[in-house]
Amino acid sequence: MGRCDPGLRTVRELEVGAEQTAEAIGSGDVPVLATPTLLGLAERACVEAIADDLPDGQTSVGTWAEIEHLRATPVGGTVCARATLIGHHGRRLEFKVNVEQDGEPVARISHRRVLVDRDRFLQKVTATAS
Repeated sequence: MGRCDPGLRTVRELEVGAEQTAEAIGSGDVPVLATPTLLGLAERACVEAIADDLPDGQTSVGTWAEIEHLRATPVGGTVCARATLIGHHGRRLEFKVNVEQDGEPVARISHRRVLVDRDRFLQKVTATAS
């Protein structure tokens, strides 16, 4: 397995479009950044933070998240997600993600991912789908 040492980090930005609102994806009926979209942004940042440290054939899958969505972001607003790997325990990776807009907190997210062998994981998924 790769090192994935705590401290790995990345930053990912998103300009909110109409297709990313609660209204558009069905998680609410207001035209602001949807919480599920926010979580997806955080997960992408976590994946990118460790991407260069994973050996060939390895990937990570999300297994748990806790999100505190603090502030609404309108269409046209840009949010910035800062993901940091804070712990590596065997195959389990623990992340903290802070999301901001113009220096103001939008969300705080704790996220857990597990390292897996990509081919074995997909074989199991295919077997259970049959």
